Parts: sequence; C-alpha cells; structure tokens
Amino acid sequence: MRLLRVATCNLNQWAMDFDTNLRNVKESIVRAKAAGAVVRIGPELELTGYGCEDHFLEQDTTAHAWECLKDILSGDYTDNILCSIGMPIIFKSVRYNCQVFCLNRNIIMIRPKMSLANDGNYREFRWFSAWSYKDKLVDYQLPVDVSEAISQETVPFGYGYIQFLDVSLAAETCEELFTANAPRIDLAFSGVEVFMNASGSHHQLRKLNLRIDSIRNATRLCGGVYMYANQQGCDGGRLYYDGCCCIAVNGDVVAQGSQFSLKDVEVLDALIDLDAVSSYRACVSSFREQASHVTKVPCVNVQYKLCQTFHNGMIPTDPIEIMYHCPEEEIAFGPSCWLWDYLRRSRASGFLLPLSGGADSSSVAAIVGCMCQLVIKDIEKGDEQVKVDAMRIGQYKDGEFPTDSRELAKRLFYTVYMGTENSSEDTRSRAKRLAEEIGSFHFDVPIDSVVSAFLSLFERFTGKRPLYKVDGGSHTENLGLQNIQARIRMVLAFMMASLMPWVHNKSGFYLVLGSSNVDEGLRGYLTKYDCSSADINPIGSVSKQDLRAFLRWSAVHLQYSSLAEVEAAPPTAELEPIRTDYNQLDEVDMGMTYEELSIYGRLRKIFRCGPVSMFQNLCHRWCGRLSPSEVADKVKHFYKYYAINRHKMTVLTPSYHAESYSPEDNRFDLRQFLYNTAWPYQFRKIDQLVQDIDKDGKWEDSTDMQLRERRAVRSAQGSGMGVVAAGSANPSAGL
Repeated sequence: MRLLRVATCNLNQWAMDFDTNLRNVKESIVRAKAAGAVVRIGPELELTGYGCEDHFLEQDTTAHAWECLKDILSGDYTDNILCSIGMPIIFKSVRYNCQVFCLNRNIIMIRPKMSLANDGNYREFRWFSAWSYKDKLVDYQLPVDVSEAISQETVPFGYGYIQFLDVSLAAETCEELFTANAPRIDLAFSGVEVFMNASGSHHQLRKLNLRIDSIRNATRLCGGVYMYANQQGCDGGRLYYDGCCCIAVNGDVVAQGSQFSLKDVEVLDALIDLDAVSSYRACVSSFREQASHVTKVPCVNVQYKLCQTFHNGMIPTDPIEIMYHCPEEEIAFGPSCWLWDYLRRSRASGFLLPLSGGADSSSVAAIVGCMCQLVIKDIEKGDEQVKVDAMRIGQYKDGEFPTDSRELAKRLFYTVYMGTENSSEDTRSRAKRLAEEIGSFHFDVPIDSVVSAFLSLFERFTGKRPLYKVDGGSHTENLGLQNIQARIRMVLAFMMASLMPWVHNKSGFYLVLGSSNVDEGLRGYLTKYDCSSADINPIGSVSKQDLRAFLRWSAVHLQYSSLAEVEAAPPTAELEPIRTDYNQLDEVDMGMTYEELSIYGRLRKIFRCGPVSMFQNLCHRWCGRLSPSEVADKVKHFYKYYAINRHKMTVLTPSYHAESYSPEDNRFDLRQFLYNTAWPYQFRKIDQLVQDIDKDGKWEDSTDMQLRERRAVRSAQGSGMGVVAAGSANPSAGL
C-alpha cells in the first residue's frame, strides 16, 4: 500500500499586496508540513493575487513574484514537501499564468496554463497567453538572482508531469478543469495519479455544485486524486472568491474546506491510498484500452520518494458528505465576508447605510449584522487576526475587544432613515426596529426642509413650482420631484459618512453602502446618483426574488424578526404623496413584476436573447396564459426601458457579483449605453411574427404547453431558469 498525505488550502490573498500574500503562502506551507503532508497546492497566482488585472502588464509585478518565490526557496519551507506555487512568468517575452513546482529548495518544473478563462468576469487573454505545445518540455533560464540563490540555472517549462520514484503528479489550472479536452485525460492515460488544480474561482449563487460535480467527475471517469485549491475573500474588486478547497479520490470527496470564512489561511489534508487509484483504473477495460494507445506526455523524473508504506494506525481518509449552503445562506455569508475584507483593507472605520425600511436596504442592514455575528464567532473560536482587525476598526482601548455583535455594530455601523412627507410611519418604524435588533447607531433625519429649499430656489429663478402627478402635475414634474428627494439622500449620506466619526470623536471615515438590486439595475428603476450611488453595494447583483427569500431566512436564523414584516410589505419607493386612493408601488411604476424582470434578465444575458428571440421564447413558455400580442407588448416594454436606462449602468456602484444575469457595465455585461430606444427593426420583426401567428390561427393548447414547460424546467435547472413552477397561474411562470 502506497500512502500519500496531501494538503490543499484556501488563501485570502490581496491583489498587489505581496507582504500579505507571501505571509499567507508561507503559513499554509508550515501548516501543511505540520500535518505531515508531502504535497501542497495553493491558489492560482497566489503570490500576486488573482485580481491584479492590468498590473499584470507591469514588469514589476512579475519581478516581485520572483522575489517572493526566492524568499520561500531561501528558507526551509520546501524541505521534504513538494509545493505548487502560483505566479506569472515571462518566457521569451510572453507572459504566462504558471504553477511552479518546488522541492527541497529547488524548482522541479514550471507548468504554464493552457486554457485561459476569457468570459464573464474573466479577461485572462488581456494579460496572458496560453501555452500550446504538448509534445515537449523546454528549458527556462531562471532570473540571475534566483539562480544564484538556489544554485540552479534552468528548469523544465511546459506541459508534462513529474514522475517520482513512487508516484506521478501533474497540474491543471482553474479553467482546465472545465474544458472539454482537459489535460488530465491524456495525463491519466500516461499514468498520472495526482492532479493539482490551482484555482481563482469566484462565488456565484447556486454555482458550487457545478464545480464540485466537475471535480468528482474528473476522478470518477479517469480515476485518480484531485487536489483543488482556491482563493477566498475580496482581493480588491467586485468578486468574492469562495474557497471550498477540496480533495477527491476516484469520484469521492474526502476533504472539503469552507466556502465562506473570515480566515486568512485554511489548510486541509488527507491521507490517500494510491494503490486504490491503480486498482480503480485497472478494473475498467475501456480505460485500459485507451491508455494503451495514448500519445506519450513529456515528464520530469525526480529521484525522490514521497509515499509512505502502511503501518499500524495509518488509515486513508474516508469519503465525506459534501456541504452545500442554501441560496439564502450564500446571500448572508458571501457578501458579509466580502464586506469585512473591504472594511479592514480599506482602513475605513465602518459603514453608513440609508435605511428606508424597505426590502433592499433592510437586506443590506441584515448582511452587515450577519458580518458582525461572524466576527464575534471567529473571535470566540480564537482567530487572532479577526480579533486584531475588529479591535482596530471598532477603536477599542487597550485590552478591550468585542464580545457582542450588537455592541460591535454600534461602533462600526450607522443607519439613517431620511424621511419626507411622502414617507409612511410603517417604513419609519420598521427601520427603527431593525436597527435596534442589529445594534446600529440609528438616526431619523427629516429632509423636507432641504427638499423645500431646493424647490424654492428653483421657483425663484424660473417662476414655476412643479407638482406631483396626483396633484395635477405632468409626468416630467412628477419625476423631477421624486429625483430631487432621492439625490438629496445621496448627498446627505456621504456628508454623514465623512463627518459623523468626527462628531463622535472617532478617527477615520465610513463607507456608504448602496442597496439597489440586480433587477432594478436591469430595468433602470433607480435615480442616477441617488442612494443607489454609494461606495460599495453588497446586493447589487442579487435578484428581488432571492432577497425576499433571504429576508424570510434572516428573520429566523439571524434573529432579526422585524424582517418578516419588511418582506411582507409591497415594495414602494415612497417618493410620491400618500393618498387614500393612491399608493406608489414599484411594480406598478415599472409596468412589470420583479418575477418577470428576473425572467427577462436571464433570457437576455444567460440565453443571449435579443428582442425577437426573447419574444419567440416567451410565446412558447407563456402559451395559454398570454396571447402573442400581449407577449409582444411585454417584451417591447422591457426593451424600451432597458435601452432608455442603460446609461445608468456606467455609474453603477461597485457591487458584489452574485448573479449570472448581472447588467454590471464595468466588465461582466459589456454593451453600448446609447440605444435607439424604439428598436425599429426588431419591433417590426416582432409585429410581423404576431401577425403571422394570428393569421395562421394555430396555437398550442395549454396541455401541450405544460409538457413543453416541464422539459424547459428540466433543461434549465443548472442556469437558474427553473425557479418558477410550471403550471403556475402567474403569467411569468414556466421559467
């Protein structure tokens, strides 16, 4: 029996902070060695941080990475342990994303990434090139200072594997796990037993199962050991890397790390029986036949043993049950950890949130409250780094540290209700009760006098005073009156964030939190430069439907009972006067439901539908509920206002990325922001299709449609399209 103890890790790296990154890498190696591991894998580009973006184009970034690697190799960190360390490397004037394999203070091999991630949030081709040579390893000349430090001039560079005396190992890097012609296939046929994947994979709601399934299937089909390492935390941008490092053997997961955590370093280890891999492969005849005809893969031979032989007390690690969080937990923990990293790394003293008592701002408040709870739990568990950060941010005196989440929230979280004559007592009281449950320092600030001052100024130089629609005003007047309230709140929020610490004799500044959701961004149902404009937004990529579910969950699990009442209340902006015969409601203002918005968003982004294909898709899915002309009206209405308001996405507050149909304009959803809002060609095409359908006179009955919907739900479960039950009475059902 060949037994091999391996270790993987989650590291909370920070782009361009080489001190932090190097410290975390060293700590992970030390912990791996302490556990008895002889193989250690770290995250992708761990020395620089994955999110350096255009900093990768700077020669300094690569040079500093080499300096950090030299530091590691100059000590005893790699003694008796094979370490894979991620960093950028320039070879013959071409930059590659690499894993560097080190053992006993030498570099054994450098493996450049072969399949680059270049969709969604990823732009690797902007900074790196993919290695394309599979038939040979080439010599890489080490930098002079590194060469002199470790007494080594060259190292094998390229695609291949490392053959030790008792085990063979090879690398995959992040995206290569998900490619159709993955490197591990030929490597497995060449006898490689251990695959080491260095990843920089970000959180997205309902995504983890796809990643875990890919890891399990990688070893279920080919056999072998799969070690997966990932970053965890906010490394300087909109993404939260959600860790979940793991180790799988022959299709079973034997170790799984946390998905959401405040820890800087988390190390997992497992004892693996490599003979079980050989046995697993040898019993599959098709694998044997394919392996016997495979093209030879280059390798590096190392005269060194990594395995142990069996002796009493050594038991291979058993498979475990995989831990998945429900979407409500993902919304609670992911943005909470992202906010904590942002808070401690920005050197801010806390957060300020305009709390309206509505679902969106209440969700943000609950996330901050959850963050405070997580901090207290980690302090109780003995995490010294979290304790030190909390003491600094909360400005505790010597010897004092937080022990209660509400007391901590009082120190670092301001909430402010900015009411007008259009605000209801219901939202005011809900905001106050939620603030008390969380523990925030709460303000109730009437802003009518400020609104009145602006209107008086406007009247003084124009001679006109606008009226609300319910008082006989035009649409233009009504919109202008709403916008001035919203924008005053933004200005006041930033003023309070900068000055309230001074008022309370605190140092530093507070970060303003935004609270617009992904559906409002998609529709443009927000005022440009209102309270949606902030420093950061933890829910900007979360749908209204998911937020309502999160509120129900939080009322119970976070023990913020007032959130149940918040969730039950109909969404309203409260920017128009309240009348006995009129109450402003979001869905009425938008001309569509949030449920429909979510459907439009998924079709537009995930299924890449334009107006015509969206109409065709929804005609089938809403058959029996809406006529083709009604579907056409809905699609046109959505695209009209999407086009009118797309410019707002250019100034959208940086938001936590959580949803696959986010309209975020910075990197994820790249489109123009000046449209012909009439969509003349596309809408004519839709009108012609409606006429053709009506002329044909054939339309599927509801029984046939239900069968189609069930098929659509089954085929779309992995993309989030199956969230509405087929057969629902709601017109937006079927997706």
